[in-house]
Amino acid sequence: MKVRELMTTELITVGSHAHLKEAARRMIEGRVSGLLVTDRDGKLIGVITEADFVKAESDRRASKRARLLRWFSREVDEIPSTERLVGDVMTRDVVVIGPDADHAEAARLMRKAEVKRIPVVDGDRLVGIVSRSDILRAFARSDMAIIEEIVDHVIGDVLWINPKRVDVRSVDGNVTVKGRLETKSDATLLAELTRRVDGVVSVDTDLTWEIDNTKLEMVSPPPSGLSRSNWR
Repeated sequence: MKVRELMTTELITVGSHAHLKEAARRMIEGRVSGLLVTDRDGKLIGVITEADFVKAESDRRASKRARLLRWFSREVDEIPSTERLVGDVMTRDVVVIGPDADHAEAARLMRKAEVKRIPVVDGDRLVGIVSRSDILRAFARSDMAIIEEIVDHVIGDVLWINPKRVDVRSVDGNVTVKGRLETKSDATLLAELTRRVDGVVSVDTDLTWEIDNTKLEMVSPPPSGLSRSNWR
């Protein structure tokens, strides 16, 4: 399943020049643990998460303590404001994915980067975000949806097999395929492509065929010294 079919397009973003209080407010109101940070043109430039807030607060207290000591020793005349901006603490190295990538690639990226969600970009344009829960939907498809994809797409569009030749059933993603096809190669391809359908857990086939085209011998071309007219 393509990422564009799973991603969320209603995004909560924040600018890099916003105060951390504003970012925190948006996170609380949106009930999210992170925000996408965009520039004035809407281009993705970073992300800010709860972990960034924790680190920012830790750094702020350490910095404030140091400034207090310097103030008491009269090294500074006043204690400056500690208000910080999103751009000061956000993560700039962001893992992204394209809308036409499949859900398996998104899952691999999440596992490798140890993140729960990945922004989706089309060129420089931010178009959505895909999360772990979105990916799980690809593996939790209904049996009817699985059967429809096998019959309509695999059997009909890809292999050009008459659907009346095949009986497809699915129970909790465990698919059984029965029927009599024209060739053995069709049966082999049908079994292999069915295993690749999103949501399929296992495939049990009971397929027969009229022609075993995997054993047909190919006629060798004539030796280079013979003309085509002599090759009969």
